[in-house]
Amino acid sequence: MERRFVVLSASMGAGHDAVAGELARRLRARGHDVLVRDVLALLPPGAGAALRSFYRASVRYAPQLYAGIYAAFLSPGEGPRPGTSPLAALAERRLTDLVERRRADAVVSTFHLAAQITGRMRERKVLEIPSAVVVIDFAVHRGWLHPGNDLHLCVTEAAAEAARRGTGRPAAAPGPVVPPEFLAAAGAPDPRWRATLARHAPDRPAVLLSAGAWGVGSGLKSTAQALSHHGCLPVLLCGRDERLRQRAARLPGVLALGWVGDLAGLMSAARVLVDNAAGQTAVQALAAELPVIGYRPIPGHGAEGVREMAAAGLSAYAESPGELLATVGRLAPDGPQRSRRIAEGRAAFRADAAQLISDLAG
Repeated sequence: MERRFVVLSASMGAGHDAVAGELARRLRARGHDVLVRDVLALLPPGAGAALRSFYRASVRYAPQLYAGIYAAFLSPGEGPRPGTSPLAALAERRLTDLVERRRADAVVSTFHLAAQITGRMRERKVLEIPSAVVVIDFAVHRGWLHPGNDLHLCVTEAAAEAARRGTGRPAAAPGPVVPPEFLAAAGAPDPRWRATLARHAPDRPAVLLSAGAWGVGSGLKSTAQALSHHGCLPVLLCGRDERLRQRAARLPGVLALGWVGDLAGLMSAARVLVDNAAGQTAVQALAAELPVIGYRPIPGHGAEGVREMAAAGLSAYAESPGELLATVGRLAPDGPQRSRRIAEGRAAFRADAAQLISDLAG
């Protein structure tokens, strides 16, 4: 039976949109009608853009400020904290209008502010249709948790247990939501990317350094240089930060790339991902059978997520340059350590979140 879904994403980097887009694709493949909306557009004019700009600037230029905000308002802990953001109340009217106009059967949130909005509305019965929250972070901070929501879908069982404790409501752990091309890339190196990497550094293992869609991270260039001196080809993924790409491109032995449309192909030809956020790039690497090493994470949810991902056995965590190089040396070559890490990563994909969402809608 066809159902109508509204999927709420957020243009905060690219991860939330990536998950929302893949969920929409899967639900449409089941014959459902899906509308994806940026939750920031439901806020009063200018508020969403201001929130995005503040977050981006604080993470990039004032990481300690963001770390303090995260610790004060979002850091994981016992018990829910409904209404963490006063912005949630400001979006209710527009979401109500959208749901009524679409005659939606369920709402799905892939961003924590959206989860607060739907949870508040469900708790007061202003929103009468089921609400699912797809938690894309390994560390389930308070913003994701509101007892009004009907179901939380998480990347690990530990995250699902945290959601159950924090809300008293059902939670499941189907695993990460990634497009099928990443799963298809596993074990089949893309010949074009393999040739590109070989032209830059024949016989050197390619190590991807992720900086997210915004090119954010500390010590990215020094890390790339250390990997190059260690005998690797560091491939710095600069996202949409063209200034970072241009600066990194001047470093000897470093391949600096802007936004990569075929990231699955590139991952298939690489040997390791060095990650600083435990976001979508990290879980896409798991699907593509690319071992992940967390290193110098961004503050707040990034640092929490990198530690939780490693605690779940899905990545390694390096606390120093020497430990990073040693871990790359263990995971880049074929061998039992690499094989074990790959198997643990693939095991994270347990079920289809879209099916659970479809079942929730009835």
